[in-house]
Amino acid sequence: MTHFSVSTTSSATVEADRTRVWAALTDPDLLPRLTPYLRRIDADTDGDVVRWTWHLVRIPVLGSMVSPSFTEVMTYDEPSRIDFEHDPRRTDEKAGVEGRYDLSEVSGGTYLEIALGIRVELPFPKIAKPAVHTAMRAVVATMGARFSRNLVRHLKAG
Repeated sequence: MTHFSVSTTSSATVEADRTRVWAALTDPDLLPRLTPYLRRIDADTDGDVVRWTWHLVRIPVLGSMVSPSFTEVMTYDEPSRIDFEHDPRRTDEKAGVEGRYDLSEVSGGTYLEIALGIRVELPFPKIAKPAVHTAMRAVVATMGARFSRNLVRHLKAG
């Protein structure tokens, strides 16, 4: 197994109240309907610790199919920031994401910034890193573009 990672950032002004954007981003039942490749999220609260386990569908990578699941520890600073990091207790998981959503009120809506770092262990040799990174970036770009469109559509629908 070889470790591969990619990161991405994006930002945009969303024409919706920050409260509504926050509600969408913190709804584990809604997010799979907005996010391509995301099958479901299992949410679990243990005292003050919130964990979300993300289950993705099978994704093609260089002729192989992967269907990662990973558990994130979620930290909320309502209504302005959501942080998440891979649960350090889940050493059995071969994938993880670290990142944040920043939400700021602006004229006409909410300024939303997203930063993600994705890591995954795959059964490819190290020499395959350039090809795997290209494939991962393509999947992440597709997920991001479609998530953005779906989020805007959801918020406009009311």
